[in-house]
Amino acid sequence: MPEVTVSQFADVVGVPVERLLEQLNEAGIASKSADGMISDAEKAQLLGYLRKKHGKDVDDLEPRKITLKRKTVSEIKVPVAGPGASRNSKPRSKTVNVEFRKKRTYVKRSSLIEEEEQREKAEADARAAIEAAARAEVEATARAEQELRDKAEAEVQAEAKAEADVAAEKQALKELAEQPTAEPAVAEAAPATAEPAAAKPDKAAPGRGRDDDNRDRRGRDKDKGKSGRQELHVATDKSGRRRKKPRGKPSGNRGTVVSQHQFEKPTAPIVREVNIPESITVAELAARMSIKATEVIKMMMSLGTMATINQTIDQETAALIVEEMGHKAKLLKENALEEEVMQQSQQGEQLPRAPVITIMGHVDHGKTSLLDYIRRTKVAAGESGGITQHIGAYSVTIDRGTMTFLDTPGHEAFTAMRARGAKVTDIVVLVVAADDGVMPQTEEAIQHAKAGNVPMIVAVNKIDKDNADLDRVKQELSKLDVISEEWGGDTQFVYISALKGTNVDGLLESILLQAELLELRAVADGPASGAVVESRLDRGRGPVATVLIQSGTLRKGDIVVSGHEYGRVRAMLNDQGNDIDSAGPSTPVEVLGLSGTPRAGDEMIVVSDEKKAREIALFRQGKFREVKLAKQQANKLQDMLTQMGEGETVSLNLLIKADVQGSAEALADSLEKLSNDEVNVNVVHNGVGGITETDINLAVASNALLVGFNVRADASARKRVEEEGIDLRYYSVIYDVIDDVKSALAGMLAPEVREQIVGIAEVKQVFRSKKFGDIAGCIVIEGAVKRDNPIRVLRDNVVVYEGQLESLRRVKDDVKEVQAGTECGIGVKDYEVKEGDQIEVFERITVNRSL
Repeated sequence: MPEVTVSQFADVVGVPVERLLEQLNEAGIASKSADGMISDAEKAQLLGYLRKKHGKDVDDLEPRKITLKRKTVSEIKVPVAGPGASRNSKPRSKTVNVEFRKKRTYVKRSSLIEEEEQREKAEADARAAIEAAARAEVEATARAEQELRDKAEAEVQAEAKAEADVAAEKQALKELAEQPTAEPAVAEAAPATAEPAAAKPDKAAPGRGRDDDNRDRRGRDKDKGKSGRQELHVATDKSGRRRKKPRGKPSGNRGTVVSQHQFEKPTAPIVREVNIPESITVAELAARMSIKATEVIKMMMSLGTMATINQTIDQETAALIVEEMGHKAKLLKENALEEEVMQQSQQGEQLPRAPVITIMGHVDHGKTSLLDYIRRTKVAAGESGGITQHIGAYSVTIDRGTMTFLDTPGHEAFTAMRARGAKVTDIVVLVVAADDGVMPQTEEAIQHAKAGNVPMIVAVNKIDKDNADLDRVKQELSKLDVISEEWGGDTQFVYISALKGTNVDGLLESILLQAELLELRAVADGPASGAVVESRLDRGRGPVATVLIQSGTLRKGDIVVSGHEYGRVRAMLNDQGNDIDSAGPSTPVEVLGLSGTPRAGDEMIVVSDEKKAREIALFRQGKFREVKLAKQQANKLQDMLTQMGEGETVSLNLLIKADVQGSAEALADSLEKLSNDEVNVNVVHNGVGGITETDINLAVASNALLVGFNVRADASARKRVEEEGIDLRYYSVIYDVIDDVKSALAGMLAPEVREQIVGIAEVKQVFRSKKFGDIAGCIVIEGAVKRDNPIRVLRDNVVVYEGQLESLRRVKDDVKEVQAGTECGIGVKDYEVKEGDQIEVFERITVNRSL
C-alpha cells in the first residue's frame, strides 16, 4: 500500500484520528500529525506494538492461515409447463440466477511443519514411556523369577543337607552299636582307676570316649549353650528340618571343631492377651493367638466340640479355648461405641416435656374415633375395613399444653407393635366400650401397661348407647386388678362418648393431671435420640421412618443410626405433613434420608460423623446376619429332627410383602404362632414394598405361598407368576390372612370368597368437569373394566383407595364394560385420582380350597 496520511489511515482502520495519534506516540512514532504521511515500516512498527500489548507473538506478524472467497453469478433457463400447454405448443421457460461461491484456504508451510514436528515429538515421547514401562515390567518379572529360583535352590540344598546329616548320624549310631563294650570289665577289675580314665580319654575304652564327647575343651556340657541353659533338641524320628549336625572329626589342627546350629528353649512361656468379641471365627482366633488354626480345632475337639476353620464361635467358648492354650482372654463389649453415643445424647439440662399417650383397647371400641375427635380429623376413613392397620403418632395442642398421641391397632395380631408403643409411652389410655366390656385385647393392653410400669387411665366409651353398663365394666376390670378411684383404687375412670364428644375435655384434663404428677423431663439440647414408630418405602421419596423424639433436638442434616440403617436427615415432616427444620422431645416426625427401612421399635440416635454411623450400622448388620444364619441353621436342624422323630410333617412356607414394616412383622409373628406339633408355618421372608421378580424367584426356590398385604406385583413379577404358577394372594385386612392360613392348616376346606382381578386401567390424564366432576382419562391395559364391580386405586403398586366406580364412558356414551386396549373415561366415587395411577377392577368369587 502506498504511503497515506494519518487521517486516511485512521479512516481505513476505523478508529478516531486522535486515538491513532496516541497509539503512534506510544509505539515510539512521534511528531505525527493528522496530515502527516505514514510509511509501511511505521505501520508494521505500530502493528508489532499492538500485538505485544495484547500478549501475542511480535515476531510472527504474518498470519498462519489465509482464506480467500470468490463468488460468481450466472443465469440459466428452466422450461416451465403452463396449465394450458399442449404437446405441440412451444414450451415456456424462465431465467434463474445461479450463484456459485468458492472458498479456498492457504496455510503457512512453516506452521504445518511445526505442528507435524510437535505431533511426532509427542508420539515419540509416548512410545518411549511405553517402552520404559515395558522394560521395567520385564526387569521386575525377571527379578521375581530369579528370587523364586534362588529360594527354591536354597530350600533344596537345605533339605539335601538335612538328609545327609540324618544319614551320617544314623551311620555313627550304627558304628557305635557294633563296637564291643569293654567298659564293665575294666570297671570291675580296677575300680580305683575309673576317675583318671574319665579325666583322660583312653583309646582302648570306647565307652569312656563317648562320655567324654559330651564335654568340650572347657569342661562344659555340650548339651548346654554358652549361657548354660538347657538346649532344645529335635528327635531323629521327627521332621528332617533343622536337625542336629553330627560332631565333625578334627582334621589337621586337633583343636578345630565343626560349628553347628542348635535350638535353645525359651526363657519363659509367651502369654498373649487375646481380645475376644461377642462372636469370632476359628481362623481369626488362631491368628490372634499366633498359632495355626488346626491347633485350635484340635483343642475344640478335645473339649468335645467339632468346628471348621470358618465357623463362628461364641465369646464364652473362645475364652475357654484361649485359657486352655495358656493365654489370657479379654472379653470385649462391642456395643461400647453405641453406649458412648447414648451417654453423650443424655448429657445436658433436663427441661419439662410434653407427655406421650398411647391409646389402647379392643377392636372397634372407639380408639381411632376418640383420636379423630381430639384432632378434628377422620383417620378411620383412610383405613381398610375401618380398622387401624398402622401405628400413628400425632401431636395435639390444647389450651393447657401439648400432648403426643400414639394410636396402636387393637387387633391381636399387633401385640408386638402395642408392646413397642407401651415402651415409649408415658401414659396409657385404655378405651373400653360400655356395651361390650372387657375383651381379649383389653386384657393384653392391661398386661403391656403393667409390664412397662406405665400409669393407666380408663376411658369408658359409648356411654350414650342404650345397653351401656358402667358397673359391669368396673367389675370386669377389677378382676384384672384395675380398680377405679370410686371403688377405692388408684386408676382414673373417665366416661366419654367419642362419637358425640361427651366429656372428652375431662379426659384431656385427667391426662394432663397425670402428666403433672409424673414430672416428665428430657434434655432439650444436644444430639437427639428417639424410637421408630413406623417405617415404609416410598417410591418417590425412598425410605420414610416415623420417629418419636425422646431427648435432644433432631435437626435437618443430622447423621442418624437406627437399627442397622443409617443416613443423613434430608427432610423432616410433622404430623400435618409440613416441612420442618428441627424437632424437640415428645415430637413425632417423618424422617427422610435413611439407607433403608428400620424396624418399628428400633432406636434412632444422632452421631457426630458419617464414619461412626457406618461403623455402628455395619456392626449391627453383621450381628443381624449372624443371628439370622444361626436361626436358619437351628430351624433346619429342628425340622430334620422333627421329621425323623414324628415322620412326615406338613409345612407351609410363606413369603410376605407389606406396605409398612410394622404390618409385615405383625403378619410374620401371627402366622408363625399358628404352628403346632402336626403343622408348621415357616415365614421364608418378609419385607416392605411392591412385589418384584426377585420375590417371585425366592418363592419358587422355597416353594412358598406369596402374600401381598396392601401391595401389588409389578409387570415383570406378574409375568413370572403366570409362568411359574405361584400361588399369589392379595389381602387388605390382616385377620383375613390369618383366617385363611388357619383354615388351610386345620383342614377347613369350606368354600371361601376370593378376589379375582378382572381388569386394570392406567390413568393418562385427569379432566376437570363442572357437570361430572373429575373424570380420569384411562386406557385399559389388562382384562376388562366393568362398571358394577368394585375397584382399587394403586399408586406405585400400593393400594391407596378402595371403592366403587361412579361412571364409565366410552367417547360420549355410558357403557357397562370396556375391553383391553380401549380408551375410556372413569369417574371414581369420593376419591381424587392422579396421573400415573392404576385402577384395578376386581370381583369376589367363591372357590373350593385344598391343601
